[in-house]
Amino acid sequence: MDCLPCFRRKHHDDNKFGNNKVVNHSGVTSSQERPTTGSAYNQANIPFSPNHGFQPGKPGGALKFTMAELNKITGNFSESHKIGQGGFGTVYQGKLRDGTTVAIKRAKKDAFETRVSKEFQTEVDMLTQVEHLNLVRLMGFLEEKNERILVTEYVTNGNLRQHLDGHPYGVILDMSKRLNIAIDVAQALTYLHYYTDRPIIHRDVKSSNILITDTFRAKVADFGFSRAGPSGDAGATHVSTQVKGTAGYLDPEYLTTYQLNVKSDVYSFGILLVELFTGRRPIELRRPSDERVTVRWAFKQFVEGRLKNIIDPTIQLTAADLTILDRIFELAFSCSAPTKVDRPNMSEAKENLWNIRKDYQFKLDRQQESLEAENSEHGDSFDGGYNRHGRPLPSPRGSRYSGDSESVKARTNRRSEDNSTRNHLS
Repeated sequence: MDCLPCFRRKHHDDNKFGNNKVVNHSGVTSSQERPTTGSAYNQANIPFSPNHGFQPGKPGGALKFTMAELNKITGNFSESHKIGQGGFGTVYQGKLRDGTTVAIKRAKKDAFETRVSKEFQTEVDMLTQVEHLNLVRLMGFLEEKNERILVTEYVTNGNLRQHLDGHPYGVILDMSKRLNIAIDVAQALTYLHYYTDRPIIHRDVKSSNILITDTFRAKVADFGFSRAGPSGDAGATHVSTQVKGTAGYLDPEYLTTYQLNVKSDVYSFGILLVELFTGRRPIELRRPSDERVTVRWAFKQFVEGRLKNIIDPTIQLTAADLTILDRIFELAFSCSAPTKVDRPNMSEAKENLWNIRKDYQFKLDRQQESLEAENSEHGDSFDGGYNRHGRPLPSPRGSRYSGDSESVKARTNRRSEDNSTRNHLS
């Protein structure tokens, strides 16, 4: 059997990431004011959204809903409001009095009520501590008798696994979108690990817990398995706890030692990166025996120089795409190394992805300029034509980026959003 990937961490004497290098520096920690819970709320049948004038990065109060309010919002939890179902329970869509659309997550009532209650309380506790652009925001909750319900912001575009499967949305994620999603998840985990009073370990990072917005940005959801990490006591490196998570994403060290630490999330993130760029689930039992564990199969292909074999076949690769694939997969295999000492921390992984994204955009710009220069030699007769890859050629008289690359306006908006998100961690 092939060994899992093992990349020794590479050290550098400054804080910059070069190609295929991970710098060994410590993440900066800072305290974050804990939000207030149980804020006053409107007494009408349908309440207002909490946090009027909400600003990203400033934790706000979570409302305590009543059952009458939630019945009103969901049409008595009717099938017409149902939007999903999972291990925790059923998810419904509703609308608050001020027009805010929310997701209502109703826990199952079963023999495992004690376990469900504990997961519910964990999720409420964790979500009321955090506020970040790339984390699903808690709006409120209800806990009375045998009912446990979470009300969170509604993320409109399904989850990452649905997009990788191609249904029900049918939108192919190109390289740019996948990089943005990877960066968003890395930023969320960096925030949880380094920018809260104590590190928060998500413990269930997986594609179905990554929700996608209409602009194809990512938000990390589902904190039911989350756990506070080691305290600031000298020498504290882990917490000993029962193993929880999802098969295929579980840190092998945690699985065997029961010792949980922030690098357990890093392992799951590495598996997620492999999934994001191969399109395959971590475990696919219908595959041939040597392909069933995706990370092992992909690593073997990678070291044997068959990189193109592991790329999601739905991605139409460009010259710019090919220049960054080595770096993406080296980072993915470094994060999913079998032992935590060989993994980067999330801050390092995030910075590595930012540098890959920056270099990728530079190559896209050069590629576009070269295409425009080639096209301009042929005059207007090629306006609206197609290049040798079957893609529309840019108009020589139009905007500089009027062809198959992003427009100046779109790129400016995206960079502004990227910078806003990145500055949020500062």
